[in-house]
Amino acid sequence: MDKRIAVVTGATGGIGLEVCKMLGKEGYYVVVNGIDKKQAKSAMHELANLGIEAELKMFDVTKEEEVDKGIKEVGEKFGRIDVLINNAGGLGGRSRFEDMKTSFYRSVMALNVDSAFFASRAAIPYLKKSKDASIIIYSTNAAWNAGGPGAGIYGTSKAAVTTLARALAKDLSEYGIRVNGVSPGTIDTPFHDGIRLTKPEVFATWKNNILMKRLGKPEEVAAVVSFLISDKASFLTGEIVQVNVGQDFL
Repeated sequence: MDKRIAVVTGATGGIGLEVCKMLGKEGYYVVVNGIDKKQAKSAMHELANLGIEAELKMFDVTKEEEVDKGIKEVGEKFGRIDVLINNAGGLGGRSRFEDMKTSFYRSVMALNVDSAFFASRAAIPYLKKSKDASIIIYSTNAAWNAGGPGAGIYGTSKAAVTTLARALAKDLSEYGIRVNGVSPGTIDTPFHDGIRLTKPEVFATWKNNILMKRLGKPEEVAAVVSFLISDKASFLTGEIVQVNVGQDFL
């Protein structure tokens, strides 16, 4: 296939779907990963209506064998992978450390760290076959400030992911594979629906912690991802771009 091949994990909604839309409009063939069949059907319908060439790969990014199988199928089908975007991840719930169950700790680490490691490792042989390959990893403000109450292990997992991005950048530089990260601030997506719906007064105050006094839009994160995998960013690797209009230093 002449089009560049992009694999986007956790991409059936939110920022991931916006990334798929933007890359599709830029001429990429997009491989959309997810686990929710209903959400995936809606996402693929939306992409098709936009005239975007895409296919769906259903696998759980926290399960090593599923990731290996899914990524291999893509790589073998196209002979290469040009871009891997490790979009999958999440808060996973909230728990203070004193009461934290080991199962909860492991589930959050798996969702954020294992997922990026499994997908990146599986994709490397196929990224090597690309003339201009990139990996994108998602960090967050919580990797620097440790997150709010109950989000400490989420922040810890994202700090690990931040270092993973830089370590991969070092490890893969000899193959010409660039690895960069984005660190979104508070983006207006369903990710925050738990607080938005249960504590709207708390959610409303979040804007005060953002210099521009507004939440980010998914497409604003997608635009940075698009830049980082383009030839305009050909001299960037190991960078983590803060997409939060100064939220990280307030």
